[in-house]
Amino acid sequence: MERLNLNSICDIVYRLRRGQSERGIAKDLGHCRHTVRHYHYLAREKGYLELHGAVPEPDELLRELGPAPSAPVVVSTVEPYRSVVEDLLKSNVEMMTIHSRLVREHGYRGSYSSVKRFVKRLRPKTPEVCLRMETPPGREAQVDFGGVGKIRDRATGKLRQAYCFVMTLSYSRHQYAELVFDQKMETWIGCHRRAFEFFGGVPEEIVIDNLKAAVLKADLENPTLSVPYTRLARHYGFLVHPCRIRTPEHKGKVENGVRYVQRSFIAGREFVDIEEANRKLLEWLINEAGLRDHGTTHEAPLKRFSETEASALMELPAAPFELVRVAQCTVSRDTFIALDGSYYQAPYKLVGRKLDVYVYERIVQIYDGVELLVTYERATRKGQRLTRDEFYPPERSLYLTRPREQCSYLASLVGPRCRELVDGLLSERPLDKLRSVHGVLRLGEKYGSARLERACARAIHYGDPSYVRVKKILEAGLDREEIDSYLTQMSLPVYEHARSAEELFGELAVEVGRC
Repeated sequence: MERLNLNSICDIVYRLRRGQSERGIAKDLGHCRHTVRHYHYLAREKGYLELHGAVPEPDELLRELGPAPSAPVVVSTVEPYRSVVEDLLKSNVEMMTIHSRLVREHGYRGSYSSVKRFVKRLRPKTPEVCLRMETPPGREAQVDFGGVGKIRDRATGKLRQAYCFVMTLSYSRHQYAELVFDQKMETWIGCHRRAFEFFGGVPEEIVIDNLKAAVLKADLENPTLSVPYTRLARHYGFLVHPCRIRTPEHKGKVENGVRYVQRSFIAGREFVDIEEANRKLLEWLINEAGLRDHGTTHEAPLKRFSETEASALMELPAAPFELVRVAQCTVSRDTFIALDGSYYQAPYKLVGRKLDVYVYERIVQIYDGVELLVTYERATRKGQRLTRDEFYPPERSLYLTRPREQCSYLASLVGPRCRELVDGLLSERPLDKLRSVHGVLRLGEKYGSARLERACARAIHYGDPSYVRVKKILEAGLDREEIDSYLTQMSLPVYEHARSAEELFGELAVEVGRC
C-alpha cells in the first residue's frame, strides 16, 4: 500500500480522535476504507487516539513511520543493450534510429517508448530556469502572426487561408489584432501602421519573430533587417529586437495573445467575410479582451493601458509611413522589369534575377537584397519606359549614347581626316553604316587618337575609307609609314583603245554597228 503524505495522515488521526467513523473519513478525504483502517490501527497502537494525549506532530509521525518504502524497480527491457545504446548516444545518434538499430541488428523486441525512457534515465535533463522580464510602460511591444484557418475573401467569394497579426504592449497587455490573407511586406508594414494608430502612439521597442518581411538574415550577433522595415522603424522612431531562432518564449506575451485570439475570438464563430471578421475583432478587443482580468497582471488591460501606458508611448509622426507595397520582379532580357504595366530598367548584369521593388506614392526604388540599385519617379501611364543608359552593356549602349551627330562630333575631336571618313560613312545610302562608325571610334580608344587620324588619312588616300581598312592599317602598323607621294603627283589618264574598232575587226565591226 502506498503511503499517504504526512498532512493526510495527521488529518485522519485528528478525525479519528473526534470520533468520525472510518467510512465517513474515507468519504470526506477520498481515500480507500482499507487505507483509513490501516492508519486507524497505527494510531491506536501508538496511543494517538487517547483524548488526554497530544495530537502528534508531523515530525513525530515521520519518526514512527520510518522512511517510505521505495517503489519497486522494474528492469528496463533495454538494459541488456546498455553498452550499445551508450555508444550510439556518444555518436549523437537519434533515439528513433537507436530503436531501429536495436531491432534490426540485435534482435530487440521492445517498443520505442521503452528506449526513450531508458535514454532519459541515462541522460537526465536539468530543468532550465527562466527569467520573467517585466518592462515599464511604453517601453516594449511584441508582434507576431498566427494562422486562424480559412475565411471568405469578399473580392473572389472563395475561402482563403487567413492569418492573425497581433501586437501586444508588454506592460499593459493591451493588444491590437487584425486578420489578413498573407504575410507580405506591405501587409506587415500596413498592420504596424494601423496598430500604432489604434494605440495612439508608438512604443520604444518592438520585439519581432524572424519573419522574412522583417528579417532577411536571422543571425544572433548581426541580424539583417529588410530595408522597408528599417525605414518604417526610423519613420516612427522605434528600435527593433529580433528573437533568437526557435525561441518563442522570448516573446511569450504576444504568443499568448495570438492563442487568446485564436481560442476566444475565432474558435466556434463564423463570419460572412474577412471585413466583417475584422470589424467584430476590433469590437471584441475593446469590449471583451480589453476588460478581462489578465492572468498575470490581474488587471484589465484596457484600464492599465488608459491609466498608465497610453501617456508613456511616443507620439505619432505628422504623416504616416507612405510605402504603398513591395513587389518582386524579374529582370527580362531587355534589362527591364514590368510593374503595373510600366517598365523600369535595371543593370544588364542582373538579367534573370528577381529584384525587390519598393513602390511609394511618388517614387519607385529597386533593390538587390539590401543594396539600392536605382530610384525612379513613378511612371504616370502604362507602357511608359524609364531608362538609364549606364544599365545597357557597353558594346550596345553606343547606339543610344552616340547618335549620328554625336559620332561626327567625336570624330572631329580625333582629327579632320577621321571626321571626313566618318561623315562619308554616315552619308552612304542605302546601307546604314552607323555600326562601322562606332567601330572606327572604338579603334581610337585602343590605339589612340593620333594613330587613328593617320590611319584614316591613309585609307582615304588609297581610296578605301572603311572601318575594315582602317583596322587593318592599325593592326599592321602602316599608319607609321609615309604615304607614297608618287601616286599623289601623277595624273592618271583616261584609258582609251589605241586603235578603233574598225581597224581591229574590219567589216565585222561595220556590220555590228549597222545592227
